Amino acid sequence: MLTLRPLPSALAAALCSLLALPPSRADDTLMQRVLIDGSRASQLGIADAAGDGSVTQQQLAARTTYRPGELLEATPGLIVSQHSGEGKANQFYLRGFNLDHGTDLRTTVDGMPVNQRSHAHGQGWTDLNFLIPELAARLDYKKGPYSAEEGDFASAGAASIVYANRLVRGVASASVGQNGYRRALLADSVNVNPERSGALLYALEAMHNDGPYTRGDDYRKLNGVLRYTEGYANNGFSVTAMAYQADWNATDQIPLRAVRQGLLGRYDGIDSTDGGKAHRYSLSGTWQRSGEDSATKVNAYLIANRLDLYSNFTYFMDDPVNGDQFAQPDRRVTSGVDASHAWHAHIGAASSVTTAGLQLQNDNIFNGLYKTVARQAVAATRADHIVESSLGLYVENSTRWSPVLRTTAGLRADGYRFDVRPALPGGASALAHPAARASDRLLSPSLSAVFGPWAQTEFYANAGSGFHSNDARGAVAAAAAAADGASAPLVRSRGLELGVRSEWVPRLQSSLSVYRLDFDSELSYVGDAGATEAGDPSRRYGVEFSNYYKPFKWLSVDADIAFARARSRGAQARAAGAAYIPGAVEGVAQLALTVDKLGPWSGALRLRYFGPRPLTEDNSVRSRASQTLNGRIGYRFAGGLQLELEAFNLANRRVSAIDYYYASQLKGETQPVEDVHFHPIESRAFRLMLTQSF
Repeated sequence: MLTLRPLPSALAAALCSLLALPPSRADDTLMQRVLIDGSRASQLGIADAAGDGSVTQQQLAARTTYRPGELLEATPGLIVSQHSGEGKANQFYLRGFNLDHGTDLRTTVDGMPVNQRSHAHGQGWTDLNFLIPELAARLDYKKGPYSAEEGDFASAGAASIVYANRLVRGVASASVGQNGYRRALLADSVNVNPERSGALLYALEAMHNDGPYTRGDDYRKLNGVLRYTEGYANNGFSVTAMAYQADWNATDQIPLRAVRQGLLGRYDGIDSTDGGKAHRYSLSGTWQRSGEDSATKVNAYLIANRLDLYSNFTYFMDDPVNGDQFAQPDRRVTSGVDASHAWHAHIGAASSVTTAGLQLQNDNIFNGLYKTVARQAVAATRADHIVESSLGLYVENSTRWSPVLRTTAGLRADGYRFDVRPALPGGASALAHPAARASDRLLSPSLSAVFGPWAQTEFYANAGSGFHSNDARGAVAAAAAAADGASAPLVRSRGLELGVRSEWVPRLQSSLSVYRLDFDSELSYVGDAGATEAGDPSRRYGVEFSNYYKPFKWLSVDADIAFARARSRGAQARAAGAAYIPGAVEGVAQLALTVDKLGPWSGALRLRYFGPRPLTEDNSVRSRASQTLNGRIGYRFAGGLQLELEAFNLANRRVSAIDYYYASQLKGETQPVEDVHFHPIESRAFRLMLTQSF
């Protein structure tokens, strides 16, 4: 039997008309049935480390996000930025890392990997623009290599976004804002098989945004989700189809000297043809069965990604006549299966859960690097067909030995195969590099101990080993060049951490952790140059302090602060006084006030501090710190109608979203100039959103 809830005709008409211009995000209408309170869920007795946590849908909905990827900033200590057009993957910073576009931050949505291996532009490319925030039922995060379940890219952290299976109420929202911002969303779930608890969820999103740039981004996005669910979370299955496509212009980073000389404004660009287009189509399924003493879960996925990216970071340094624009096309099909089985056991007063898991992934990739003029290819640097396959096996045991002691011990084994062959459009194999293969294997143990609770306080000790995979092109090149055939396709990391979590003070949740994370010497494939570079080993020390306080039912306060020290461990770099790691974040903080259920009113203010970073190995050039203030205020009318105003960069700070230091050459300059290149934070902007729940 099909059950539908009617959509008011007037709002439906308005929504349809706005789809042509598109709108922002509805804030609190889509929830899993179990999420009934805005308080942060207690992690006492659940988390294995002080840096682990979970954020509910209501907390996620209360955040003011300029772009979908910023939803990950709900993870304390994580910064999400952008240095190009809106359709490009975000830049991430966490625990002393400039994570580039996702390396060392494992990100999944509904169990599907978002990181893309051996990507044309950057290893671990993490494009979250397909994310629909209103569907996010929960964000789970971990930090450090202490979980056997998390494999590639998870050394700094892992973030898992879980979509809702059913929506408590349908939602139709329309948003308008400055700088050409338009967005529309329609989402609901319908009962299609009540006898078997079957439900069909659908969501359709359309958006347009120009940004404050002289040449607008003209970012156009269409996004959809269709999911059938039967049963419940622990005993049921779901099948999900997702589709996303977008195209955009890009105002990339610009040299500071040009702005100071009055040659460029802060929101000007140099190459007006930079930009890109992308699509992502996926089909996934999850099956779960649970009994009294066991639980089984199987997740399978098939993802088709395509990106055409056009960039120009050095302007006229290599080609003074036509410019230095280059293209990085990447198309791939990623398939995989994750399966796990858990056994519950009781031995005397102790209880334990042992989980064994298997993770298979295969990437069939075609990508390359081309010299272009106004997006037209004029020469090929390289083009490749890459087949990258991996198998991960893990076993993890969690045992509660007594009311005040529990441990988690895990062992993970990974095997990778890389096959790289030259390929040009049309099937020609005219590029110079030969076909090559490489493989690597790695064992990663981990151990965590939790003591307590005493007075609502737990203490944590964690040690573990993790890794990230290198780009296949760099891996096979290193294997071919090594005299003994050795290479480092998989780069080991080692972490140590001590932490404490307390809820002793009523209505206050606090966690404190200190950590050390080491990376072995690694290879780095530089997609912008089509070359492989060797990197020194590195070490990071850090401390994180996170607080969540709910003094009243209608008010919550978030206060997080993190500091990190990142240095190269290479002997030559230390001897030369060049042990700093460019872009490594040193300090971040946020302070947020959230008001909810204050009669019909709701709102939030969030202050974010993004600390300075070294831009050179000798620390002679540094970026400046930045502070931004975002906010929102909403009013709920009778009948499920809500009006909300969002504000970004309320103080209109003229600061950078990101900074780099390298050589470039402007038209008219006779030689390259080393300079700071920056991408500005967007100017103050307002967005108005109307949401109807039904």
